[in-house]
Amino acid sequence: MRLVHLPSARQRIQARAGGWRPRQQGRFYTGSMPGFHIEHFGCRAARADGEAVGSRLRAAGHRALRAAEADVIVVNTCSVTAEADRAARAYIRRAHRLNPKAHIVITGCYAQRAPDELAGLAGVAAVVGNSHKALAPEIALALAGGEDLRELAATPGLVPVASLLAGAGKAPAWVDEQFAHSFIEEAHLAPGEQTRPNLKIQEGCGNRCTFCVIPQTRGPSRSLPHAAVIGRVEEFVAAGGNELVLSGINLGRWGRELPAQAGAPRTTLAGLVGQILTGTSLPRLRLSSIEPMDWDAELIGLVREFGGGRLARHAHLPLQSGSDAVLRRMHRRYRPWHYADKVAALANAAGADLTLGADVMVGFPGETGAEFEETLEFVRALPFGYLHLFPFSPRPGTPGWALQAAAPVAAEAVEARMAALRALAAEKTLAHRRRFLGRTLDAITLHTPAPLAARGRTAALTENFLPVELEGLLPANRLVRVHAASLTADAALVCQLSA
Repeated sequence: MRLVHLPSARQRIQARAGGWRPRQQGRFYTGSMPGFHIEHFGCRAARADGEAVGSRLRAAGHRALRAAEADVIVVNTCSVTAEADRAARAYIRRAHRLNPKAHIVITGCYAQRAPDELAGLAGVAAVVGNSHKALAPEIALALAGGEDLRELAATPGLVPVASLLAGAGKAPAWVDEQFAHSFIEEAHLAPGEQTRPNLKIQEGCGNRCTFCVIPQTRGPSRSLPHAAVIGRVEEFVAAGGNELVLSGINLGRWGRELPAQAGAPRTTLAGLVGQILTGTSLPRLRLSSIEPMDWDAELIGLVREFGGGRLARHAHLPLQSGSDAVLRRMHRRYRPWHYADKVAALANAAGADLTLGADVMVGFPGETGAEFEETLEFVRALPFGYLHLFPFSPRPGTPGWALQAAAPVAAEAVEARMAALRALAAEKTLAHRRRFLGRTLDAITLHTPAPLAARGRTAALTENFLPVELEGLLPANRLVRVHAASLTADAALVCQLSA
C-alpha cells in the first residue's frame, strides 16, 4: 500500500483562479492510484489539448488505461461536421456500455457548442467546454476522488456556469463565451505516447468563414507567449525529443494580439520559428496547417534556409475550393491565383522534395458542376502529395446553415464529386511517393502497431511527411537515414536502414 498526499481538485481550481494556494490540506489516496482514458477526436490542435490533459493527470499520479478499466474517461470532441458530432455521441454511448462505472467527462468543440445536449447522455458526469478546458484535469481529478462537482462550480474567481441549473438528470457543465480558462500551458512536453507531440501555441480564430463553427467553439485568436513557447521547446529537447510539431487552430496568426515589448523578438510566427531554429537545439521542427495568406516572405525564407535539415519540408495549406466564386461565398481571404503563387514560392524555397497537403471541401451550397470542375482542374495542376477531402456539413449558427437551406447541392452530386476527387488525390499521392523510390531520406521512427511489428517492420515518417515501413525493429524516437526500395499497396515506402 502507498499513501499519497494531494491537494483536492477544488483547491487546485482555486489556485488557478487566483485564490489561496493549498499547503498541507488535501485528500489522501491509498493503494492504486485512479486510472484515466482519453479518447481524441478532431485536429492536431485538439489532439494537443487532449495530450495536455493527460499529462496533467499523469503528473498527479493517475495512470493511463484502456477505457474498459478507467475510473475517468475524457472524451475530447470535435464539432466541425455533423459526422464528428455523431462519432462522439456513438463513442460516449459505447464507453458507457463498456464501463458503466466510469465517470465520463466531455470536453472540446462539441462540448462548447452544445453542452446541454451532451449533459443529458447516460454516463456523462461533466461537460467542460473549450472556454474552461484548462480546468478539465482538475474536474477529472475531482470525479476520481469522489468530490462534489456542483460545489466545485461555485469556486470563487470562476465565471458562473448557468447550465449547471439546466435540470434534473443532467451533468454539470462549465461553458461560457469568455474563454478565460481555455489554454492549457502547464503540461509536461516529452516524447511518450506521441513520438512527435504537438505543441499548441495558438488558440481560436477570427476569420469567420461562412461554413465554420470554430469561432463559436474556440473564441478569438489567443497566443501562448514567446517565452513560454521557447521554454516548452527546451523542455522537450532536454527530455530527449527529436521532432516537435507546432500547431494551432489558426497557427499563422500566432503572436498578433500579444503586446510588443522592447528588445523582445517580433511577435510573428516567422519570428518565433526563427528563434526556435537559431536559439534552441531542437533537431527537427514541423509546422502544421497554415492558411495560405499567412505564408509570408519571412516564413518562406526560413523554409529556404532550414528546409530539409531542422525544418521539415512539409506544408499544409487549406484550400477548400479551386473556384473563385465558391471561395468568395465561403468568405475565404484568398483567391485561387493567390494560393497558386504561395505554392510556387514554397516549392521554389523547399525544392522538389516538398510534400504539399491541403483540405478540399465538396458540395458547398450553390456549388455548380462547372465550379467543381474548376476545383478539379486546379488540384490537378498543383503538386499535391496528399489531400484531406470532406463534404460540406452545415453547422448550426453559421451563415452556411442558411446558405444550405437556400441552395443545397444534391447528395448524389456530392457523392460523385467526392469520388472524382478521391481518385485524383490517390493518383497524385502515388505519383508523389514514387518519385522517392531509390532515394535516401531522413526519417524518425514511430510507435509501431503490433501487426506491423509482427512482420518485422518499424513504422517511421520521413522528414518530408512520407509514411515508411522500415525493415527491422527499432524503438520509437530514433532519427535514421533510410533507403526507399518499394511501395506497399497503400503507398507507404518500404525502406531499409541506410549505411
